[in-house]
Amino acid sequence: MVEYLLPALFALFLWWFSTGVVIYLDNLPVHTFRWSMLGGTVGLALGLYGVAATSTDTSVGGAYLAFTSALLVWAWVELSYYTNYLTGPRQVRCPQDCSGWRHFGHALQSNVYHEVAIVVLGVVLAILTWGDGNLVALWTFLVLAWMHESARVNVFLGVRNLNEEFVPDHMHFLRGFMRRRPMNLFFPFSVSISTVALVLLVQAAMAPGIDAFTAVGLTLVATLMALAILEHWFLVIPMPTAFLWQWGLKARNRGDQGVATKTADADASSS
Repeated sequence: MVEYLLPALFALFLWWFSTGVVIYLDNLPVHTFRWSMLGGTVGLALGLYGVAATSTDTSVGGAYLAFTSALLVWAWVELSYYTNYLTGPRQVRCPQDCSGWRHFGHALQSNVYHEVAIVVLGVVLAILTWGDGNLVALWTFLVLAWMHESARVNVFLGVRNLNEEFVPDHMHFLRGFMRRRPMNLFFPFSVSISTVALVLLVQAAMAPGIDAFTAVGLTLVATLMALAILEHWFLVIPMPTAFLWQWGLKARNRGDQGVATKTADADASSS
């Protein structure tokens, strides 16, 4: 069981730590974002290089490196979004009476560059790994992208726990697309599909006669899927989750003094 436990713990730690780092950087003063993005872009370059370099490496180490490389790429996606470097042309909060397709259109306008970046990077990773033996990076990125989009749709349609504390003050306009309600019709569908995928991944990882590389790679991806499903359940069960990344949220106290004023002015102008 060690061959499954070690990659599971590795994926768990890297997911928790990388998420906390992004939260911390996104809540620092705005004037630090250029340096955060510079570091994040270096990480993106290293991640893409790692994906390409490991695409033919079917060793256990290759599985770990490919997984880590994909997380570096995804960290850039999240960092560029929550620092407001890559969001969309609409930067104001929707009025309270905004609803329906008009509200959905505003959400797309506020996020379109971010969504395009995810698609482009997904295509790049597919090209870098196409026809090769190590697809761990591609599968990792696809799981992250699917669960990210699924969570965003669920929050837009309405869930019990919005986790608004994770939205930085300078991204105040996003809170207008977050709806609080006990459940929405998309939630059981999204969780069910993801759970089926998880079961298939676990079955494949534990298949008789499987080689070490495949077992480790599938365990890494399966663990990430399990964590993503758990995050989804955190959206609807009455259980606080901010404590998991409280150390990342501490950076908010160091934010620019003008953020609150700018936020209030922007909200007033959008009313």
